[in-house]
Amino acid sequence: MIQTIRNAWKVQELRNKLLFTIFALLIFRVGAAIPVPFIDSNTLQTYMQAQSASIFGLLNVMSGDAFAYATVFALSIQPYINSSIIVQLLTIAIPALERLAREGGEEGKKKIAAITRYVTVAIALIQAFGYYTLIRSVEPSVLSTDGVWPAIVIIAAFTAGSAFVMWLGEQITEFGVGNGISVILFAGIVARGPAMVSSMINGVRSWANGSTTAATLHPAFIPLVIVGMLMLVVFIVFITNAERRIPVQYAKRVVGRKMYGGQSSHIPIKVNMSGVMPVIFAQAIASIPATIGMFVPSAQTEGSGWNTFLRIFDSNGLVYSIVYFLLIVLFSYFYNTIQFNPVEVSNNLKKNGGFIPGFRPGKPTADFLQKVISRLTLFGALYLAVVALLPAITGNIMSALGSSAGSNLAIGGTSIIIVVGVALETTKALEAQLMMRHYKGFLE
Repeated sequence: MIQTIRNAWKVQELRNKLLFTIFALLIFRVGAAIPVPFIDSNTLQTYMQAQSASIFGLLNVMSGDAFAYATVFALSIQPYINSSIIVQLLTIAIPALERLAREGGEEGKKKIAAITRYVTVAIALIQAFGYYTLIRSVEPSVLSTDGVWPAIVIIAAFTAGSAFVMWLGEQITEFGVGNGISVILFAGIVARGPAMVSSMINGVRSWANGSTTAATLHPAFIPLVIVGMLMLVVFIVFITNAERRIPVQYAKRVVGRKMYGGQSSHIPIKVNMSGVMPVIFAQAIASIPATIGMFVPSAQTEGSGWNTFLRIFDSNGLVYSIVYFLLIVLFSYFYNTIQFNPVEVSNNLKKNGGFIPGFRPGKPTADFLQKVISRLTLFGALYLAVVALLPAITGNIMSALGSSAGSNLAIGGTSIIIVVGVALETTKALEAQLMMRHYKGFLE
């Protein structure tokens, strides 16, 4: 990965793309530190720190601490992710949108992108109002001034910040390196690295001082956590690069006096074809109960019905884990269905005189490819779901052994998958562009 970045830095065009991506991420981090008016950020952060083991903690991780401090980018990229899910599902459900996506060409893609932007602003407006309702219900009050005008300013700031992050992500996709949404999520999670290390150090100090009020962490847990994370990273990299190669044989044909074809090739199918997107989308959907809870002030009152409802969906809870597991599996199948069409691949092979040994061209080949895709998708989905939930299980075990700091490991599983997955995808994008420029220079 480091070698790929070095090689890319030597190419002027790629160096400009890298600099643009870095500059865009700096803007994102600056916006994540600008507080919204009329809000006492420190008091709110104290409240959010107490909710770190809940779904609010996960939202805070994805925003790079912006959610806890109620900054301009507090909603981060979440409204855009939710909007993308809704529009893609509507594209399948509504025939007019499906025709626009498939047959509209470049113009159709632009219209779909415009619809996604409008839906993003609408969702951001709803979530901003919900977050404002949550802030109003926090005791002691974090609002310096209450009233209609402060409410309008706060909601407008959150909505505008989310829209700007969406635009920034699109600019990274077009002029930078990698997928803009994934890169922004990557930056937000990595930005919390120093805070996580500081939390572990404070936990050890609390244990050494015999404190029972702060989150404590036994020193023996630190090497176990580090080794476990390293093993998890190695496993994620291994599965991400794993692929099933389906052999393809091309028939020989005579054109004039020359014979063409007859060579062997293969179709590479990734075990985890959809990458980290199922995890990102599943996390966005799983955070809906917390979003609903924002609109209800009584949800922050201990013992109330809404408070009990939110606690059921804690990131360490059984219900949240089951829903999260099923959503990851569902979105894995959904994304693979969009990315790989067995019928289209079978028709292309047939047109080019290719066939898979042991299967007739046409429908038998398409059925075989569909069978392989279904099995690989199931394995890839189970891999993503298990890796995402394994730290949650480990955190519960640590909590049972007396370490309250273990509750945050549930959030760490999702973070590791996203960080490693985005790093690998971005590296592959750089390698592909380097390869393209290498061949271009060779042909010239």
